[in-house]
Amino acid sequence: MIIEKGNPQILYNEQTLDYYDGIVPRIGASVTFYGAAVVRQFEMMGVESTISSEALLRTRDKLQCLQRLSKSGLNLPKTGFTNYSDDAQLLLKSLGKAPVVIKLLEGTQGLGVILAESNKAATSVIEAFNKVRCRVMVQEFISESSGTDIRAIVVDGEVIASMQRIAPEGEFRSNVHRGASTKKIKIDEKYERAAIRACKVLKLDVAGVDMLISDKGPLILEVNASPGLEGIETCTGINVAGKIMKYLVKKIKAK
Repeated sequence: MIIEKGNPQILYNEQTLDYYDGIVPRIGASVTFYGAAVVRQFEMMGVESTISSEALLRTRDKLQCLQRLSKSGLNLPKTGFTNYSDDAQLLLKSLGKAPVVIKLLEGTQGLGVILAESNKAATSVIEAFNKVRCRVMVQEFISESSGTDIRAIVVDGEVIASMQRIAPEGEFRSNVHRGASTKKIKIDEKYERAAIRACKVLKLDVAGVDMLISDKGPLILEVNASPGLEGIETCTGINVAGKIMKYLVKKIKAK
């Protein structure tokens, strides 16, 4: 990236990328900072994008994401966070009885997610993470979800595809990368509204929204700015990538 007054540029293999109308960012979690900088550079060049650099950074911060969603009135699992505190017991007491789910803030695809069956086990895990300076958040365990969740893909304010993910026996994480099976479903209006609202709050035009089924209705678990497409396209038979491209073309034409 070349940054200078009135002439932002992106070079690739010695070629200036100055002829694009739009981009579809697919930014992995490990390259969020640089990926967002590249998207921002394209924005400075007047190129349309399916996600803004600011929205990408906002959603990759899991804690900020949950804070914004809770402020908007959306339901989510009760969550606790502290900055390397020695008092794990107080944190756990605030959440209620075990079991609890402990998550690394930087974890993806179900990695860095642990189910602690007792307060004693949870305390040990939290203290271990704190010792190596890894930030974690602790969430109540939603037993009625029974190792399943719902993934909804939202494009331009509309749920275009949805599936249920079912964890394998003995596993509580329902990520496809952890061996979960999938089933095409049509989500009811409550879940559809929650997914669309979550994207609106986070200013995302394209996203995957993960929700837990609970006695309280939909609980927002996570909002992913670069959701995997292979699993949901295979499960539903819907050309999600094509719908994302159509949305980008619509943005370009409107401009």
